[in-house]
Amino acid sequence: MARRVVITGLGFVTPLGNDVRTTWDALVAGRSGAGPITRFDPAQSSVKFACEVKGFDPSRYLEKKEARRFDPFAQYAIGAGEEAVTDACLMNNWDAVDLKRVGVLIGTGTGGLTTFEENCRALVEKGPSRVSPFFIPMYMPNVAAALISMRYGAKGPNYCTVSACASSAHALADAVQIIRDGEADIMIAGGSEAAITPLAVASFANMRALSERNDDPATASRPFDKDGDGFVMGDGAAVLVLEDAEHAQRRGAKVYAELAGFGMTADAHHITAPAPDGAGAQDAMRIAMQDAGITPDQVTYINAHGTSTPHGDAAETAAVKAVFGDHARALIFGSTKSMTGHLLGASGAFEAAVCALAIRSGTIPPTINQFTPDPACDLDSAPNHAVTRTVDVALTNSFGFGGHNVTLAVRRAA
Repeated sequence: MARRVVITGLGFVTPLGNDVRTTWDALVAGRSGAGPITRFDPAQSSVKFACEVKGFDPSRYLEKKEARRFDPFAQYAIGAGEEAVTDACLMNNWDAVDLKRVGVLIGTGTGGLTTFEENCRALVEKGPSRVSPFFIPMYMPNVAAALISMRYGAKGPNYCTVSACASSAHALADAVQIIRDGEADIMIAGGSEAAITPLAVASFANMRALSERNDDPATASRPFDKDGDGFVMGDGAAVLVLEDAEHAQRRGAKVYAELAGFGMTADAHHITAPAPDGAGAQDAMRIAMQDAGITPDQVTYINAHGTSTPHGDAAETAAVKAVFGDHARALIFGSTKSMTGHLLGASGAFEAAVCALAIRSGTIPPTINQFTPDPACDLDSAPNHAVTRTVDVALTNSFGFGGHNVTLAVRRAA
């Protein structure tokens, strides 16, 4: 019998707050994390706003000298990881755990993009001697996983998943399989992103993927709305402590929920556009439910990929209708990206954690900025107000450029 995997710790650094409690309260209240870009001067950019992390202080976790050597994406991962490990009651109890059976998987779509851009400018403007000797370890996508493992002495499986906006969902799926296979008892898994940079914003803006509502950032992210004109970039990190259920029970750990199943597919269709009928997304949802041993009628909540791009939202809605049939109209299919923006490679882990919190609290966050319903996206998204409802099973979808699809199934722990 396969080992069951439960969630015993959560940690967030998000545009809504630098911890789980602040972020969750903002989600339930329906607050937007969007505002003018402050990390660089966006005067020349057609898009001048984003969902930035605000007030994050790396000195809470790192010495000043250390912090200067770590890209913001790694700093966010360390902050979220510290909260998750503390929440799981592991911080002062590592001596009771076999550290060779603790692993770390942190996904990211871009890695140390701030570091990359700064050093490219130094090379071009000042010459090779001005490139930092720390550039490679600061930029490499796997550095967040490496730093967290060194921080806690975790000597189990350790690597980084990179699959665009599906990166951290793949990290959680891999972590579940590693625990099921008996290769680890605990996995610290999640994702981190800090891609609100001149280069990334320019690229997404030039491909017409971003909303251009510069006059009203708070209402710019409009998943499932007829006037949605693109996604809003977001930064942040989400880290979960995943644990073999029996191991968690033996040490008396608090359990949020069970990460019960996953489905992973590819569209094999287009580098940026989803398959029109959402075929890959359909298969990912079906596989995740089959893996978890649940039926479609048991699902109460789906945290949608829901980025606020017209083609993407319509394709995902069509996929949900195809998979769930009549039950699609009984469940809530909402997008927290309406508030956080799109956390890119960190979004999958964050939204899986949101599902766990919805199960634990009996509250489903709203999809805000629902002004003019899109006829192609006509499922219940909890428009503009949170919903109080018992949730026993939730799914979350993550889709990345390249046609990478991941669905995670989160279930109330037995």
